[in-house]
Amino acid sequence: MKNNETLSWLRLIRSEGVGPVTFDKLLAEFDTAERALAAMHTLRSRGKPLVAANEKDVEKEYHALLKLGGQFLLKNSAAYPENLRNISDAPPVLSAIGNIELLQKPMLAIVGVRNASVNGRKLAATLARDLAAAGFVIVSGMARGIDSAAHEAAIETGTIAVLANGVDIAYPPENKKLYDAIAQRGLLLSENALGLEPSTQLFPRRNRIVSGLCQGVIVVEASFKSGSLITARCALDQGREVFAVPGNPMDPRANGPNALIKNGQAHLIESAEDVLQAFSTFPSRAVEAALAALNTPDSDNEDTSPEEGNDQPGLTDDQTRQMVLNCLSQTACLIDDIVLTSRLPVPRVLSVLMELELTGQVQRLSGNRVVRV
Repeated sequence: MKNNETLSWLRLIRSEGVGPVTFDKLLAEFDTAERALAAMHTLRSRGKPLVAANEKDVEKEYHALLKLGGQFLLKNSAAYPENLRNISDAPPVLSAIGNIELLQKPMLAIVGVRNASVNGRKLAATLARDLAAAGFVIVSGMARGIDSAAHEAAIETGTIAVLANGVDIAYPPENKKLYDAIAQRGLLLSENALGLEPSTQLFPRRNRIVSGLCQGVIVVEASFKSGSLITARCALDQGREVFAVPGNPMDPRANGPNALIKNGQAHLIESAEDVLQAFSTFPSRAVEAALAALNTPDSDNEDTSPEEGNDQPGLTDDQTRQMVLNCLSQTACLIDDIVLTSRLPVPRVLSVLMELELTGQVQRLSGNRVVRV
């Protein structure tokens, strides 16, 4: 059975020249999306005529999402997240696959670079697990690196991935397993049309939704050019709390968080406890839950030796070397963690580390640790 209001809203926002702000103006002027569509042939925006989306294409998208088990969330519906509804350019329609009840819980975003270090990924995962234990739903953008680490750590309690493409596309491709897990146990969200591939201009627009959903944004490793800083700026503009994990000034991945802290734009944090203390109005039982989680041994952290079968075939020597380098920073990390993160076999990692040590790019330390120099 068709929902006429949903189809009208979907057609209006998919129309050429209509974005969230123009959509709101049209709805305010014509009262309904259907009336706005009827008058569209007479309307212009920024000097250009507005062109209504093809009705059949919209119906096709509508039925395609339903077939995937998803649904459309309109900004005027009770299911639409209140925090996001209140930003100035909230998407009128969201495509959703998964558990939409997560949108009614308190949310925190964890974002960072794609080429994250081993320690950055570990800290992002620890923050995600501990904050999830406190009752927060973890939100991120399902990118490589920090985003993926945060999603994976929070999958048991429910995590939300905001996509910069159609909600039916798993991007990056290597995150297909993560995409499927979030669809089953968390929530996938997108404002984009089904089938739309990711592009450069879509990622910054996606970031405003990540921050808009949440009470705060945590930045773990971000260079000055990182999209994570766009998310942080969106959060500041939206009146959200921003948190940043400080890092070694010699590591470019620490430039973003360090600058946010230095400029007084972010709270300096090192643990979930620091985040919870910043939310003075958060229920005390949630704080207690987080503290309990911090003091409870995590079975996932019990050492399991990396398997040598986790090879990534087809990689050139240069690609393998770069994968290992991306895992390293000016903070020492365990070689076992490099193996687990890179998913390369142990002999291959040891061979690359030896080569990097001979060329003066890394230094071996006691305790089976290594550091980038």
